[in-house]
Amino acid sequence: MARRSKGQMGLAEALMHPRLGSNDRLDKIAGLLDWSAVERAMKGLRTGDRGAPPYAPLTMLKALLVQQWYGLSDPELEEALSDRLSFRRFVGLGLSDGTPDHSTLWRFREALKAQGLDEAVFAEVERQLMGRGVSVRRGTMIDASLISAAAAKPRGETSTAASDPDAAFGHNASTRRTTFGYKAHIAVDLESGLIRRCLLTPANVTDTEPADQLVCGDEQAVYADRAYDSKARRRWLKSLGIKDRLMHRANKHHPRVSGWRQKRNRLIAGVRCRVETAFAVLKRHYGFDRCRFFNLARNEADLRLACMAMNLRRALTVA
Repeated sequence: MARRSKGQMGLAEALMHPRLGSNDRLDKIAGLLDWSAVERAMKGLRTGDRGAPPYAPLTMLKALLVQQWYGLSDPELEEALSDRLSFRRFVGLGLSDGTPDHSTLWRFREALKAQGLDEAVFAEVERQLMGRGVSVRRGTMIDASLISAAAAKPRGETSTAASDPDAAFGHNASTRRTTFGYKAHIAVDLESGLIRRCLLTPANVTDTEPADQLVCGDEQAVYADRAYDSKARRRWLKSLGIKDRLMHRANKHHPRVSGWRQKRNRLIAGVRCRVETAFAVLKRHYGFDRCRFFNLARNEADLRLACMAMNLRRALTVA
């Protein structure tokens, strides 16, 4: 399939001052990765057989990363790509190149998720960043946080929203607040603070249900709060050669956590609390306190892009 030319230098670019349109942060991020390997992770991506030749997948992916860093909607991103030289330079568009419109950006994001390539790209970026020696994989911190839906909250907790049937009600035991929406589950590297795994579920899914999917398998230990405590999980982690740093919770055999278990919980809590920083950044700086879309698949793709963008920014300080 033919594709549009990307970032070919013309006479205008040759006459420009080298610093014109430069952005130090974007330039540093551009140098972090072997982007050709990232592009290979999207091999075979198809966004449709009709219409004009599509833009290169890497151009579109970089545009979606810019969208996350600068908090832009699809129409705002279209406008910014037409207006900002630094954005065009980062994504690989020359001055004479056309700009993808908001519907093209939408279709690319949809295709990326539908073909499962958002996970492949996230894995490749994570592989490269972790390969830079930012961590010896001493531990992984896992946790979950409730995210409000874009749809209006239904009146009753047994009701669903017609505009977003995937969203559900979830309860935060510590704050006793109820949220209608989704739950973001992440695994954060203990040393670097990079997000290594992420997934999204309806808000009524318990923290522990998808927890095993967050374990990377190459870490020395897994840190988590009481919600993840189970004998089966402890045995499973031991079989993988991973130390369990799961906080103990009360049960019928131990109605009150005390003694060595209580001391152990305090030590683990002092470590695993750092995962909250990742959620704070996602919500405050990337706007992920509320979902942008109206179904699980689209919002999960958005979460994965946000985590990828966050990792690239984070890597600038730890690489």
